[in-house]
Amino acid sequence: MDFKRIVITGAPGTGKTSVIKSLENSGHYCFHEIIRTMTLEAKKNQEPNAILSNPIDFVDDSLAFNRSLIMGRLEQFNKAVKIKKELIFYDRGIPDVLAYMDYFKQDYNQDFKNVCQANRYDEVFILPPWEEIYEQDNERLESYPQAVDLHVHLEETYGSFGYKINEVPFGTVAERLNFILNRIGN
Repeated sequence: MDFKRIVITGAPGTGKTSVIKSLENSGHYCFHEIIRTMTLEAKKNQEPNAILSNPIDFVDDSLAFNRSLIMGRLEQFNKAVKIKKELIFYDRGIPDVLAYMDYFKQDYNQDFKNVCQANRYDEVFILPPWEEIYEQDNERLESYPQAVDLHVHLEETYGSFGYKINEVPFGTVAERLNFILNRIGN
């Protein structure tokens, strides 16, 4: 069965999760973001009152953490062939890992780039930073200015792999959902 792989990405607090939930509620298949679970797991070993802005700050081996993250996203990518749907949505894609590593000035080898080059998505939608809806929480550790910087890194990283990025305009969840689905339909 032919299908399209569509990434919904963006910095923290841009409304991605709401859009993904809306896609699911509309009957679309969505792979969920895996970093929140990994972040909660990594935080279990930290002092409860520690101020943390990046899960990499509190893991013993940041390269291993990111390797696990990229392999988890690759596993999602590969599972899509078993899904009987025309459109498969991903809450973040494989290149997001590199964008975050670049933002946090973490080194990685060519293997990370190779995974991104070998496993391509059909469409990429990015939700821009939106200060009015931005909230920090136990898993969203970045400040709003950091989210703005991460947005730039996401655009640069996807662009470096040759993706044409579709920026989703501000609006209600329904408006954003319609924008995405209409753009895919064209």
